[in-house]
Amino acid sequence: MHLRPLLGAATLALVAALTTSVGSPLGATAPTADSAVSNPVTPGAFRGYGFDQCLAPNQAAMNAWLRQSPYLAIGIYISGSSRACKVQPNLTKTWVATQLGAGWKLLAITLGPQAPCNPRFPRYGNDPVINNDPGSDGRYAKARRQGSAEAQKTVTAAAVLGLVPGSTMWYDLEGFDVTNSRCRLASLAFLSAWTRELHALHYVSGVYSSAGSGIKMLDDVRVADPAAYHLPDQIWIARWDGIADTNTSYIRKDGWRPGGRMKQYLGGHNETWGGVTINVDRDWVGLGTPKAPAETHCNGLSVDLTDYPRTGPTTDPARTKVLQCLLTERKLYAGKVSGVWNTATAAAVTAWQTKHGLPVRASFGRRAWMTLLSVGSQPIVKLGSTGPAVRDLQRTLDAATRGTGLPVSGVFDRATGVALAAWQKGTHRTASGVANGGTWAGLQAGERPAS
Repeated sequence: MHLRPLLGAATLALVAALTTSVGSPLGATAPTADSAVSNPVTPGAFRGYGFDQCLAPNQAAMNAWLRQSPYLAIGIYISGSSRACKVQPNLTKTWVATQLGAGWKLLAITLGPQAPCNPRFPRYGNDPVINNDPGSDGRYAKARRQGSAEAQKTVTAAAVLGLVPGSTMWYDLEGFDVTNSRCRLASLAFLSAWTRELHALHYVSGVYSSAGSGIKMLDDVRVADPAAYHLPDQIWIARWDGIADTNTSYIRKDGWRPGGRMKQYLGGHNETWGGVTINVDRDWVGLGTPKAPAETHCNGLSVDLTDYPRTGPTTDPARTKVLQCLLTERKLYAGKVSGVWNTATAAAVTAWQTKHGLPVRASFGRRAWMTLLSVGSQPIVKLGSTGPAVRDLQRTLDAATRGTGLPVSGVFDRATGVALAAWQKGTHRTASGVANGGTWAGLQAGERPAS
């Protein structure tokens, strides 16, 4: 495929107020300020799997891959005269808003002028390459002007699509001969201007390139002369070693860490999810530190327990208090959230069990806890997801199996994926680690693995 970059702590300073854009297909020359954009910054802080493919998939494919695949980030080519997929029939403002609303993280890519020593470019004959004229002062002013212009074109395309300030724009600099000093210096000047202009326009700068050429070039400058160039906020390392992490021996371990790297670890191949086959590259994204918004229950009561075993009149008052709180939120309990198992608590427990087709007992068992903790319409969540649904899932998995002890963070991490896959396997499902509609239905029915 083609190369890209990551998100670091400095990114937070670049997040600006939401901008405006128009819902026209990619190819319009300028955004129109006709409506307020409400899309989230993308990709923001995210740790999980991604894929990239030249042509933005249609909505049916995106839906199928959201339900079944491990991926939650997708690279899309939005700009650049040297990109292979100049025509993007699916890529509209509506498409972008739909994917972001569903939880996808979008990695917006530009493939414009390439290194002047790359023999594969120009691709079409009339697409420019980076100018390698050093000028009288040796600062490669022409390359810098190209980099600034490319950033402006990218931001125009981003605004048309509803990709808001604070989002990362990735420049795809394909692999080249990094030992060619004039070629290397021209490319550095170009990327420096790209980053500087993106910052002026309140976007985050990312660079995708091969580990041994463009990324090595940036890391060497970071160490040897960091003040000489504007370095990207994030890097996207192309290193097809088959390992889903952000490591590579081509650059130093501290570069763009923590939270500023992603890696394309597997090149083009076909994958089929939900009956839909796409030729993709695989990526591991390690940007920022994901966090979930805080929750409030019953005047600040924490409903996060390490376990949710059977609860009744003679058990731990702390669990009874959590049960009373959650039943209050479901409008079945109107008494005091005291931890005392009273008549109102018993009545609410009976009402809940009856409503959900559970055996009516004088106590609240694990199956009942599962139905209570996972109730409602729930979105698809998987590795990298954050938010209330992830907390619901983590609590429900703690209720489903004794000893799970899954921390309730609201961030779907690897431990959550392992616990979910174990529950899926234990209930005779495909152990995908994805909580989709079928998974939520099983959790809400109180299905438990055989002990």
